[in-house]
Amino acid sequence: MNAFCCFFLLQDVTAQQAGRTPGSDLTTYRPPAFKDTDRVRKVKELMPLVEKMYKSYAIRNKFPGLAFGVVVDGQLLYAGNFGYTHFLQQTKVSSKSLFRIASMSKSFTAMAILKLRDEGKLQLDEPASKYIPVLKSIPLLTKDAPAITIRNLMTHTAGFPEDNPWGDRQLDITDQVFQAMLKNKISFSNVPGTTYEYSNMGFAMLGEIIRVVSGKSYQEYINGQILKPLGMTHTFWEYNQAPPELLAHGYRVNDNIINDEPMLHDGVYGAMGGLITSIEDFSKYMLFHLSAWPARNDAETGVIKRSSVREMQQSWSFNNLAPQYKYPDGRICPLVSSYGYGLRIGVDCEGRKYVGHTGGLPGFGSQWWILPDYGIGVVAFGNLTYAGMNSINFAVMDTLIKTAKLTARELPVSPILQQRKAALVTLLPDWSHAESSGIFAVNFFPDESLESRKKRTQAIFAQAGKIRSVKELVPENQLRGTFVIECENALVEVYFTLSPENPALIQQLDLKLLK
Repeated sequence: MNAFCCFFLLQDVTAQQAGRTPGSDLTTYRPPAFKDTDRVRKVKELMPLVEKMYKSYAIRNKFPGLAFGVVVDGQLLYAGNFGYTHFLQQTKVSSKSLFRIASMSKSFTAMAILKLRDEGKLQLDEPASKYIPVLKSIPLLTKDAPAITIRNLMTHTAGFPEDNPWGDRQLDITDQVFQAMLKNKISFSNVPGTTYEYSNMGFAMLGEIIRVVSGKSYQEYINGQILKPLGMTHTFWEYNQAPPELLAHGYRVNDNIINDEPMLHDGVYGAMGGLITSIEDFSKYMLFHLSAWPARNDAETGVIKRSSVREMQQSWSFNNLAPQYKYPDGRICPLVSSYGYGLRIGVDCEGRKYVGHTGGLPGFGSQWWILPDYGIGVVAFGNLTYAGMNSINFAVMDTLIKTAKLTARELPVSPILQQRKAALVTLLPDWSHAESSGIFAVNFFPDESLESRKKRTQAIFAQAGKIRSVKELVPENQLRGTFVIECENALVEVYFTLSPENPALIQQLDLKLLK
């Protein structure tokens, strides 16, 4: 037996033993976890820098007022503010100040739809006309167009035209006006189900579906089923129901002069953008979204299932590719954007996944991002018309990750991967008794003969030299991973993936010389 085999026999079980591991080990699941236990302290130390970043941004963009929050590991770690909710009265912004968050409201509407779906009261791929009968009489763009589904409405793929800023001015219309609008037909820009195009009208329709299915207005349903259970007791739809001393007034700048922007009342279109809330309240919603990660075996305690929250955060319709996207530090990192259910999704070249939404109405601008894999998030509200918060929030998130050296959750190695690795390395590089080891799937040797694999492997190790150590396995998921063998002259990378059968067997193996 060569020294390579001896090294691993001392480390673990033999190939014969590992090949006969009971399938029950496959049920052992350990969720990804943060290895850095000092995350909160490191992020908290950066709050003076974050405060400075937001205040500089607010001054540069002439915001009358701005409120922001940073959430980390299940808590609102910091809430900051700048300026005034009421410019003339010089009422200072606080973490309790109430800002209209516009389209950030959309995910609440989507969450309500999913709650009704989870209760078996509707299906996402049902025609929306089942609940809004007037849609049956509206001709679509082409004769072969499919019916508009609830899922189309949630993902901006119903074929409606992009309706900003027209949709903003519909916020307060009544149900009667909305129904009359629909009876007068709709102008389509696309065939349903083919193209993403942002539609406030689609979310107004979702509000109507919530009313029909639940027997309550969408406001009542969301209040009772989502806001109150989350402890969001200082969140409102109608501005004149909010405490006046906390309500942020909206403003618009014309010719460098700050002017009042009249507040819009709540109405049918509030389902797309009507919520009024504070940093303290909204942070509870952000933390609920973050709490859905990672997937795990814990009991369900939220307002909807964790799997449904994660479903909201998946990419359902492609939006945009920014190949030259540039982070604030100047580095170019391509960014892919898509839409989930009432949520915007961004994935950059470094694998960071952002989940959140922008918001803009006359008098207000807002935005939130969470990074589910990092357990952090930021939110910012401003009381200036269409105040852009995306760039500053990206800058803050990037600063937090880089400066605090935050890393994403790491997936523990599953027992079956560890066992297959231990068995595999006892066979290399000579492949002794490989065919009788019991660790390879039925396709393995027909795909490449034992003699061919033996020849390639021995050639690699002839160049790599004597083995010095074997590194830890880095899993991609429960059934796929990579480890490195450190040799005298080079590193050898070993990648393998397991089959879906039980017990899982090695179906693919690649060895690569790293110079």
